[in-house]
Amino acid sequence: MNFSGKTVLVTGSSSGIGAAIARDFAAAGAGVAVHYRGNAAGAETVATTIRNAGGTCRLYQADVSDTAQAAELVKQVQNDFGGLDILVNNAGTTRDTLLLSMSEEQWDTVIATNLRSVYAVSRAALRGMIRKRWGRIINITSVVGLTGQAGQANYAASKAGVIGFTKSLAREVASRNITVNAVAPGFIPTALTDVLSEEQRAEIIRNTPLGRMGTPEEVAWAVLFLASERAGFITGQVLTVDGGLVMM
Repeated sequence: MNFSGKTVLVTGSSSGIGAAIARDFAAAGAGVAVHYRGNAAGAETVATTIRNAGGTCRLYQADVSDTAQAAELVKQVQNDFGGLDILVNNAGTTRDTLLLSMSEEQWDTVIATNLRSVYAVSRAALRGMIRKRWGRIINITSVVGLTGQAGQANYAASKAGVIGFTKSLAREVASRNITVNAVAPGFIPTALTDVLSEEQRAEIIRNTPLGRMGTPEEVAWAVLFLASERAGFITGQVLTVDGGLVMM
């Protein structure tokens, strides 16, 4: 897959899955906008890795759950790169606890970061894609959005919302040659899964037919495929990258 001449914005790309997506797009020739909210050091590390490998990228800081900041982020990327072709909505967070213990702040933070950001950045990016009559939007959801998970009512609701958003937007923009898809990772070792105990990790692996956790790179490859010309007839879909954990 060759993305030379394309510009990609990956939200939340200072670590984990987002960082892997940013690196792989850059390796495939794209100009990459590396976005972060608070992890400046992580974003700098990703940018350095990309540049050392001969890739092109720029760094951008914004709280993408804020609609004004999301719009300004997209505007800056478009001005710096001359446009925006591919958007990967990856920014996410967790505040895990049982519902009876969950505060409004824990609920609101997860919904804003995981779901409202997808609305805000996608809305800002769409006008340029519509003018060009070409675009790719890939939203990172989760298998938890398909199955639910005790202690993650806020996270599951946000990720299920991303799936509904993906399918609805795909219908709205298909006539403009813009595809909108989602990737639902299973359990991937990242900062969001570092809180799991060894017992929880072992249980996850026992329930995964392939018998292991995935890697950020395996998720990134699925994203690149959906962004490619070869996936031009795929839209409104949820691609699970989960080792067979959820079979639907």
